[in-house]
Amino acid sequence: MKVVGITTQQEFFIGSKDRNYRINEFLIVEDTYQGKLIGEVVEAKTYNRYIPLNIDGDFVDNSVLESLKSLGYDIDEDTIYIAKVRLLNEALYPVQTGSDARLPKFSEIKSLMINTSPEDGLVLGVIRNTDHVAKEMDNEYKNLLHTFEEGQLIPQKELPYILDIRSMHQYPHIGVFGGSGSGKSFGLRVVLEELMLQDIPTLVLDPHYEMDFSHTAIENSPDFNNRFKCLQIGIHIGVKFEDLSAGDLKNLLDAAGRLTDSMNNVVDVLFKRRDSYYSFSNRLQMLLDAQEEGSLSRIEARIENAQSEEERKAWKERKDLYESFDKTCPYSSVRGISWRLRRLGNDGVFSKDIREIEDGLQNGKLIVIQGNTRILQVFSTYLLNNLYHKRREYKDAIYKKTNADYFPPFIVVTDEAHNFAPKGYDSPSKSILKEISQEGRKYGVFLILASQRPTLLDETITAQLNTKLIFRTVRASDITTIKEETDITIEESKRLPYLRTGDVFISSASMGRTAYARIRAAYTSSPHVENPFDELKSKTKEEDEKFYQLIMNKLPINDIELVHIISDIEKEINLTYTVNSLEEKIEDMVRKGYISKRDTIFGYRYEKANDN
Repeated sequence: MKVVGITTQQEFFIGSKDRNYRINEFLIVEDTYQGKLIGEVVEAKTYNRYIPLNIDGDFVDNSVLESLKSLGYDIDEDTIYIAKVRLLNEALYPVQTGSDARLPKFSEIKSLMINTSPEDGLVLGVIRNTDHVAKEMDNEYKNLLHTFEEGQLIPQKELPYILDIRSMHQYPHIGVFGGSGSGKSFGLRVVLEELMLQDIPTLVLDPHYEMDFSHTAIENSPDFNNRFKCLQIGIHIGVKFEDLSAGDLKNLLDAAGRLTDSMNNVVDVLFKRRDSYYSFSNRLQMLLDAQEEGSLSRIEARIENAQSEEERKAWKERKDLYESFDKTCPYSSVRGISWRLRRLGNDGVFSKDIREIEDGLQNGKLIVIQGNTRILQVFSTYLLNNLYHKRREYKDAIYKKTNADYFPPFIVVTDEAHNFAPKGYDSPSKSILKEISQEGRKYGVFLILASQRPTLLDETITAQLNTKLIFRTVRASDITTIKEETDITIEESKRLPYLRTGDVFISSASMGRTAYARIRAAYTSSPHVENPFDELKSKTKEEDEKFYQLIMNKLPINDIELVHIISDIEKEINLTYTVNSLEEKIEDMVRKGYISKRDTIFGYRYEKANDN
C-alpha cells in the first residue's frame, strides 16, 4: 500500500494491487519525514481493466494516475484499489507521496478507540471494520457482547465501543437520533441497560409504554427485575396537591392548557399554601356560582330564600368570595382555571405522590414514568423541577457548608424529546429541560434525549448534547441539522439514509471524533416486539378455534336449523348472533377448511370437514 497523488496535511490517496479497503478502517502511514501518521478511510473504490480510472475524475486525478504508473502499477491491466484517507490529527506538512501504508496494531490505536474499562463505561456495541485489530486486543475487551445480524446473534469480533460515562461531567448530555425503524429505540434500550448495570439513578419518560426490561432476549443475560420500576401516572404516582406552591400549580395548569395573565392572577389570588385539591376546587366553584348570579343583590336574595341553614351558610361564603375577588378575578379566567384543574384531577394527576420515584432514585434504580404524551408533559414539568432543585439545593448546601438531605446525581431520559422541548414555541417542560441542559452538569444532572426529528428539537438544547448517536436518517433537514451539530463528515452524511438498522455514527466530544459502530444486541426485548400481522393471524386463529369448539357438537346442521342453533349458542355463551351473521361465520369456517358444506334436497348441510 502506497501513498499516491497530490497530498495535503489532512487528506491523501492510497493505492494497492493486493488489498481492498473498507470505509472507516484505520491505516498507518510511515512518512519519511514525519514518522507514523494515523488516518481513517473515508472513501474507497475499486478499478479494473474494464473501468478506466480516468472516467472518475472527481475521485482520482492525473496526479494519482501518474503516481500509480511511477510505482509500477499497470493501470490498464491490473485491478487497483484506491482509498481516500483523512488523518485523525492534522500533519505539520503534506504527507510524502510514495510513503508506505499498513494496518495498525492494537497498541497503536488503543487510546483512540478505547478510553475507559468495561467496568467503568457503557458497552454500547462494536466499532465497525476493526476486526483485524481486535485479534490483538487485551482479554478484558474480548467476549463482552453479541451483535444481531442477518437474524442471528454474532459473537464479538471487533473492538468494543465503550462510552466513558464519567466524561459526562465535562461533556454532558447525549442525543439519540434516527428515523422510524433505524434502531433508535433499540439503541436507547441498550444505553438504559448499561446505566442499570452501573447502578446510576435514571428517570425515563416513556410515552410508548415500551421501556420494560423484564423480558429476557438472550440466555444468561443479566437480570434487571430488581434494577428498574415502571410507574404509571395516576395509578402508581402523581402530585400531592398539599405540597404544591403557587408556581408549581401554575406550571401544571399551564401544561394542561396555556394560561393567560389573568388566569395566572386568579391562582395567585385564590390559591392558599397547604390547600387540598378539594378545598381549592371548591373555592373556585363557589366564586363561579356567585359570579353567575351577577350581582350582590341576587346573592343576598339567595341567602334570604335559602331552604336550610346549611344552604344559607354556603351562600354567605359565596358572598364573601364575591366581594373579595370578583373585581380581580374575571369570570372567564376563574372558569378557565376551574376547567384545567378538573381536567388534571380527572386524569388522576393529584391522586398520588412522587415518594416512590424519589426512593427509587435514592436506591440507584431506573424509574420508568409511563403515560400519554400530554400527561407526561404535565407531570414531568412538576417532577423535573422538584427533583432537579432537590439535587441543586443539596450541592448548594455543601458549598455553603449548611445541612441538607442527600439527593443523588441522576440522568433524565426521554423518547420523542421534540414533544417535550420543541423548537419555535414554548412548552412547560421545555423550560426545565433547557435549564438542565445549560446548568445541570454543575449539579450532576444529565440528559439523554431521543428523537426521530432532531430539527424539531430546541436548538439551545441540541447544542448542549456533547455525544450523539446517529442512526439511519432520511430527511434532508434532519441531516443538515446533524451536520451542523456534529463533526460528521460530508461522506458520512451521504451514508446516513442507507445505514442498516442498528448501525450508528457515534459523535463524541470526549473522544474528539466520530466512530462508525453497531449497537450490541439488547439483553431484554420490548413488550411490543411481536409483529402486528403475526398478532392478527394468531388472534384470528384463536377466535376460529373457539367458534369451532362451540359449533362442532351441533354438526351436522341444515341451513333451515340456524335459528334453533342461535338459541342454543345464546344459552351457552353471552354472545348474540343473527341468522345472517351466524351463516357468514359458518361459511367463513367452510372457506378455512374447518367445516364442509354439502348441497341436499333440503338445502345446504354443514358437516365436520372429515365426515363423509
